[in-house]
Order: sequence, then structure tokens, then C-alpha cells
Amino acid sequence: MTFDATDADKPVVGMVHLPPLPGAPKSDGDLGAVREAALRDARRLAEGGVDALMLENFGDAPFYPDDVPEHVVASMTRVAGAVADAVDLPLGVNVLRNDAAAALSVAAAVDAAFVRVNVHVGARVTDQGVVEGRAHETVRLRERLDCDAAILADLDVKHSAPLARRDAAADDGVDPERVAEPVERGLADGVVVSGAGTGHAVPAERVAAVADARDEAGLDAPVVVGSGVSAANAADLFAVADGAIVGTALKEGGETTNPVDVARVERLVTAVDEAR
Repeated sequence: MTFDATDADKPVVGMVHLPPLPGAPKSDGDLGAVREAALRDARRLAEGGVDALMLENFGDAPFYPDDVPEHVVASMTRVAGAVADAVDLPLGVNVLRNDAAAALSVAAAVDAAFVRVNVHVGARVTDQGVVEGRAHETVRLRERLDCDAAILADLDVKHSAPLARRDAAADDGVDPERVAEPVERGLADGVVVSGAGTGHAVPAERVAAVADARDEAGLDAPVVVGSGVSAANAADLFAVADGAIVGTALKEGGETTNPVDVARVERLVTAVDEAR
């Protein structure tokens, strides 16, 4: 299984950041409004020319570190189903902070093409505390659900830090063994590389180093940029990456919580088309 959800060379995945779901501290309890906001952004992303979508419960902060309640899964499934029915693009799911089981469950219910897992193997220190990967559970659940969704696993997920240094490489390098772990030992289908936080750019040199480490390890897995892609840096990043997940740069005023701006999407897609 690979990240072949689209026919595009180096796909652009547009983020559908959900407002707070019912039960979240900032929610007004109106799931219908969440659905309409998601449909609005999904349609604008499609109009602007992205190759795929990813749905995420971005508004649910503070996030549960791992297992979200059942009502979150139910709400996300309803909204994801509406988006899948309305927009003819491959769909991905990410359940924050790190509920891969919920993401796969939603994906199985709506026939989504992929999921993102922030911590698939190892452990990271986050604002939710120590978050541990559950690759052994996630991959087995995918089999039980008979789900074809690809797993995109973050290498060093944003808003986190390592518990301990494990790299054998120098400070400016990337250890091929550590890049291989999510894929070889965790059976993920692709690796996500992001900046320090939401909307933060990752240097092209970092993406290139991860891609080189991937090649050195002999892996056939895409390296996907997970944050900070914009029309300004798309050429540099898409020269070395196999795709990107883009959110903040596509919003009105460049603010993550704002609605999607079609003109911004078109500018980003045009820049990517020139690079790929």
C-alpha cells in the first residue's frame, strides 16, 4: 500500500480544519454549522485545484492525547461523510492529538484514502504530555476493518520534542534507520516532515535530508511536507518532496482558523504545477 490516492504527481492535500465539535470547550453545540463550514472549505479547495483533502478536528483544543470520546468519532464521521459525498476528491482523516484508531474508523466508514498519524512509532513530548505511538494496534485495526487507507506517519511531529536523542547522524543530518522505522517496523506507507508548529515552514534542506535517508534505507515510501508550504516556497519544497499537506497558506489572511480563500489556493497550485 502506498500514498497513491490521487493521479497527481506530487499531490497537494488541502486541509479542512473543523471548527470545535460538540463537546469541545469552544463549541456552541451546532454540528450542522461545523458541517457547513467543512463543506464550504472543501468546495473552495476543490475549486482552487488541490488534488486531495484532509479533515482534522483542529478546533477541539485542548486535545485528548490519544483516545477521543465516541461522540468525537461520530461527529467526524458525519462531517467526513458529507464532504466525501459533496466533493469528488480523495479524502484523508487526522484525529488530534493522536487517535489513529479513530482516524481509521472514520476512514473505513467513509472510504477515505489515507490517515495521518502524528506519533506512529516511538514517543514525543507534547503539550498533552508524553504521546506514544501505537503502530502495533493501528496496523492490526486496519486489517480488522478491511480498510485500504494509507498511513502517513509524522517523523518529528510539530508542537513536540523527542524524549531522547537517538540519531546516529550528525546534527545537520538525518539517521536513515530512524526514517526507516515508521515504514519498516511500523508499516506506515509514507513519512510526513513538518516545521515546529502549525503553519511553520520546514527548510527544503531538511526535507531533502529525509528523502536522502529514505533512499539510503532502500524504502519505497513518499516524503510529504506537513506544514508551512506556500506559493513562495513551493518550488524549493516540491523539488525534493513527494507531496504536501497545506492548510494555513490557503486561508483568508493566512490565518489557520479563517475560511479557505480560493485565490490563495489557485496561487499555491499554480506554483506547485510549475515545480512538478
